[in-house]
Amino acid sequence: MRNNKIKIKLSGVILEAELNQTNAAIKIMDILSLKTNINRWGNEIYFKIPVNEQLEDGIEVLEEGSIAFWPPGNAFCIFFGPTPSSTDNKPRAASPVTLIGKLTDISDFDILKGSADGQKIELFK
Repeated sequence: MRNNKIKIKLSGVILEAELNQTNAAIKIMDILSLKTNINRWGNEIYFKIPVNEQLEDGIEVLEEGSIAFWPPGNAFCIFFGPTPSSTDNKPRAASPVTLIGKLTDISDFDILKGSADGQKIELFK
């Protein structure tokens, strides 16, 4: 069993997350660490990563704190509230995503909600 804990640095704060055993999550663990800039889409942060993987058990409605991989954009996505596609207060992806993990501390949502397009983010083990 692999250690699937990762850290996400945003706004000078380190958030903790745990990834699952999907193919996408395993490939992401293998490329860390990674620094890039974020995009916002409602209460979702997403950014392109150097991983190509097919959709696994695709879902569109997620829980707050869910981390997903969006195959059409090769994107790492963090959901922390409603998105423009939401029909209620649950996060909804633009199209099906692979659930790859979750944030381990929900108090981190305020940091995510305060983020802006172009802000730097870092993922590492």
